[in-house]
Amino acid sequence: MPLAVKSDRIILPSGLWSGYILAEDGRITALEKEPASLKGEMIDATGVYVSPGFIDLHTHGGGGHDFMDGDVRCITEAALTHMRHGTTTLYPTTVAGETEELYRFLRHFQEAKRNLSDGPCLGGVHLEGPYFNQVQAGAQDPRYIKDPDPIEYGKIIESGQGVIARWSIAPELPGALEMGDYLAKRGILPSIGHSDAKYNIMMKAFEHHYTLVTHLYCGMPTITRIDGYRHLGVPESAYLMDDMDVEVIADGCHLPPELLRLVYRIKGPNRIALVTDSMRAAGMPEGESILGSLQNGRKVIVEEGVAKLPDKKSFAGSVATADRLIRVMVKQAGIGIVDAIKMMTATPARIMGISQRKGSIMPGMDCDLVIFDDNIEIAAVLISGKTRYSIF
Repeated sequence: MPLAVKSDRIILPSGLWSGYILAEDGRITALEKEPASLKGEMIDATGVYVSPGFIDLHTHGGGGHDFMDGDVRCITEAALTHMRHGTTTLYPTTVAGETEELYRFLRHFQEAKRNLSDGPCLGGVHLEGPYFNQVQAGAQDPRYIKDPDPIEYGKIIESGQGVIARWSIAPELPGALEMGDYLAKRGILPSIGHSDAKYNIMMKAFEHHYTLVTHLYCGMPTITRIDGYRHLGVPESAYLMDDMDVEVIADGCHLPPELLRLVYRIKGPNRIALVTDSMRAAGMPEGESILGSLQNGRKVIVEEGVAKLPDKKSFAGSVATADRLIRVMVKQAGIGIVDAIKMMTATPARIMGISQRKGSIMPGMDCDLVIFDDNIEIAAVLISGKTRYSIF
């Protein structure tokens, strides 16, 4: 059925626009000021924003479910939780854990991707670990952290049957640069995460296809002194590398608003992807929770809007949803709504190579739309032109 969405606050890459979004068969067909005729369903969103669907590159779960829990229901329920907060495409993310848990997740992801017809698009799998630097383990379980093993990661990729989209790795580890080349040849994005790399390693990593930094500032050092000499850490190196993309957890806790403003001023909205890095407690009441699978995950405490390790000295993943990220960027960091939305839509779409069909409101794109008010409270979510969530 044809669809028309009317609004005076449609968010385009060039700015706010007033008019109609016309769609049919799940795709946007035209943007018109005053259509000659209207057929099919009509949504009047005058006075509120209409945005491209949000794209979350890094989420471990939500709604009480972790993607590592081990069944299709957990994957779909977590995805649906995020959909209600505006996410129309997401990349389920693992943690370092038992290899058999990973294989089980990959099998169930493939089934969920085939059967989740009324939810968000599952863009692909993001493997976070286990090839990390122990010094920068953060909330990752140190029992499972190791150096890259070509036989092991080759089997994992084969088991994934083409659904692995990205792998976060510490590039300073033995064999990590060669792994970057191996991944790139198979269409998998190598990303720098939980790393102790200095500038020279960062430059080498980029040459080996590492073009994205996983949760900037988290699980990595800044400037350090060695024998009196200062060395750039991962964040400063990423700033100097114009073509290096970064993702930031913009929940207002992992990075304070002033640091979010700094990242924005240096890298700009075309190189920043906002991510939730959310764990199972996203969308749930505060209290005790588990990061990772129910069987082998780590106990955490959710308080003050963020998950913490039991000693409360370190964060253990966020409980944010995509709407909160935008709210923080706009209301606390002072970023304009158009750029904030770009970092949740067009930029992550480009990073993951899906910008030909997602991330912007343009003719020919998938009709994935989010409607929200001035406080970034979600009013409706459309996926492929069909309303999947609405309070209208």
